[in-house]
Amino acid sequence: MAQVKRIRRNVSGIILLDKPLGFSSNAALQKVRWLLNAEKAGHTGSLDPLATGVLPLCFGEATKFSQYLLDADKGYETVAQLGVTTTTGDAEGDVLERCEVTVGRDDVEALLPRFRGEISQIPPMYSALKRDGQPLYKLARAGEVVEREARSVTIARLELLALEQTHLRLSVGCSKGTYIRTLVEDIGQLLGCGAHVVELRRTQAGPFSLAQTVTLAELEQVHAEGGNEALDRFLLPSDSGLEHWPLLQFSEHSSYYWLHGQPVRAPDAPKFGMVRVQDHNGRFIGIGEVSEDGRIAPRRLIRSE
Repeated sequence: MAQVKRIRRNVSGIILLDKPLGFSSNAALQKVRWLLNAEKAGHTGSLDPLATGVLPLCFGEATKFSQYLLDADKGYETVAQLGVTTTTGDAEGDVLERCEVTVGRDDVEALLPRFRGEISQIPPMYSALKRDGQPLYKLARAGEVVEREARSVTIARLELLALEQTHLRLSVGCSKGTYIRTLVEDIGQLLGCGAHVVELRRTQAGPFSLAQTVTLAELEQVHAEGGNEALDRFLLPSDSGLEHWPLLQFSEHSSYYWLHGQPVRAPDAPKFGMVRVQDHNGRFIGIGEVSEDGRIAPRRLIRSE
């Protein structure tokens, strides 16, 4: 008997998931996509299976703007185990070395300023970065170690929340591309005892915080009670991750030409930078960039209904 192809729904928006422990970001995305029965989906940067917390999931037209959430600053709380180093920099790896821990709170507080501001990090081998088309973690699993270039990242916030015996709890606010595992390993090295991540929770992704998230269990319960469409109430607008950008509203005439790829002028436009654009009815129709001649050039457009 031929299998009936599932007809997926054309839905757009962002669901803020509190990613559960043990799920890869893609596995979490595909689970929510199935619950929503969405045609098109994408996430905004990977969280390790060990990590939990804020994971914006984009559906439909919102996927066009996922890159801007990927580039946004992030916030984390992490627990580090002092005195133990592992192959992966977290609790999923094999133990490399154990050391006695003799550091106290004052030692940690004295060290943290060295990691605030712009710092240099060498990405870990166990990462999704690619070398010759191969993710580094695949090379690492095969026993290969390749040279990685140091990257400049910014740590805007690094606070010691607690030090309980050999467990160190930190709050971190950082730029995109920051590896918390590497940060913890580097702190452990300078403390002289080594360290690895045992807990990692993302508390912030761009403008989104944990307080706005929904759990997978909540989504599953709503789906069981009301089906796919019952989940639509969790969808935020496609431009909700860009609300800190200037907003312009075009006339009906300007909207028509802009949606056909033509730059247009707009009153009260900023002198430079990216903007969100609404049509004369207040509907979000895409993002644009202010060109040198003052016109708004379309960059990503929302498909008309």
